[in-house]
Amino acid sequence: MSEGEQRKEKRVAFERPIEARLMAIDGTWQRACKIHDVSELGAKLIINGAVTDIGQKEFFLVLSPVGLAYRHCELSWVNGEFVGVQFLNRGIASKRARRGETLVK
Repeated sequence: MSEGEQRKEKRVAFERPIEARLMAIDGTWQRACKIHDVSELGAKLIINGAVTDIGQKEFFLVLSPVGLAYRHCELSWVNGEFVGVQFLNRGIASKRARRGETLVK
């Protein structure tokens, strides 16, 4: 059973993965990725090439071309071209969701 199959929270899988980018916390690097599926707690991403060159455990998942929508992430697992990330600062997102606000910063 893979990491993604062990999850218990409700996930949304996309028919076509959504284009996104990974970006270093300090902005020194960016890398294209695709969002395979997502939940309130994290996401499964598709990354072309070696994941080892990311070099950091924490980074931003940038959801919009201008960087206005993003999530602070921590790398959870790697399985070939797939990586799992968990969203940090989830408490804030959960409170916003209960109030009907957006989950994306």
